Amino acid sequence: MTKQPKQHSELYQERASQAKTVRKIVFICVLILFAVILAAGIFSYFYLTTALKPMDEEGKGTDIEVTIPVGTSTSGIADILEEEGLIRNATFFRYYARYKNESDFQAGTYTLNTSMGVDELIASLKDGRVVAEAASTITIPEGLNLASLSERLAEFTGTSQEEVMAVIDDEEYVKELIDDYDMLTDEILNEEIHHPLEGYLFPASYPFEEEQPPVKTVIEAMLDQMEQIYQNNTDLIENSEYTFHELLTIGSIIEREAKEAPDRFEISGVLHNRLEQNMKLQVDPTVAYAQGEHIYMTTYDDLDIDSPYNTYRYEGLPPGPIATVREQSLVAAADPNDTDYLYFYARYNGEIIYNEDYNKHLEARDAYRHEWEEAENNE
Repeated sequence: MTKQPKQHSELYQERASQAKTVRKIVFICVLILFAVILAAGIFSYFYLTTALKPMDEEGKGTDIEVTIPVGTSTSGIADILEEEGLIRNATFFRYYARYKNESDFQAGTYTLNTSMGVDELIASLKDGRVVAEAASTITIPEGLNLASLSERLAEFTGTSQEEVMAVIDDEEYVKELIDDYDMLTDEILNEEIHHPLEGYLFPASYPFEEEQPPVKTVIEAMLDQMEQIYQNNTDLIENSEYTFHELLTIGSIIEREAKEAPDRFEISGVLHNRLEQNMKLQVDPTVAYAQGEHIYMTTYDDLDIDSPYNTYRYEGLPPGPIATVREQSLVAAADPNDTDYLYFYARYNGEIIYNEDYNKHLEARDAYRHEWEEAENNE
């Protein structure tokens, strides 16, 4: 019996020793982790400051003539600058330009110097005092679906429509683009979407130095422009209950329905009201997109198509945009008019008739449907 206290004492000392060892191990691990984080922070700081500095910090540096072709993307400019020895890392330049919201670079031939830092290079490339003459220009209108757009791209680039669509729909290429552009997310990889980049190629005129530029060069020029639109409207987009992809989808419907600016915001109000009340959108352009063809008048047979793009059959938004979208339609999608209307009917002449009452909406449809029938017969 007299040995028991001693045994308890030895057990206590053993456990105390183990606890002390554990504390030492934890302390060392925390110390190592802290040291790693500190080292990573110091490394990152010096890497960033070094990357921003001129290639030649001392002396007058060396003049280098650089040509930026018309339509060159930010990534392409970064590659050119790295190849010419003006920056250390093209990837860093690209992300830094995105962070600074710098994308309005001008084509031309510039005399740059190795003593110029990244910020100075960016400023020079935006100056645009020397702009190269365009050898060719492609114009993409608003409200154009990708099937029609790819025909224009094929003719412009001297390739086939099949080759253009193969590039646009290439999953690996699309994933690379998602990494390159803030506006692109995994939403565009939804299997129900017909084409991942549908709606993301901004409608505008694009000049190029080459007669027939590569397909990717043209695609990325259009994406660069849409990225700029996205960045310009970040606050509006972030304050919306919808994602950019969803807003672009709404904007594409607006684009296909409205001809005049005021109608874009009013139609947006109608669409938002129907979404909030869990009503099917029931907009004809989505049915035409599901059918894959231009439809003057939507028939009951057209409405039978089982497609997630058929907004007569399924509630909510279709999986993605159905056409190219101008900036104003995107803004209208994010900032709709406050209205009580639930229905609208588009006449052939572009006039939009709005109603709160379904029966009055049917009256408008019956009164003006003949206009579409006559247009179809005269085509």
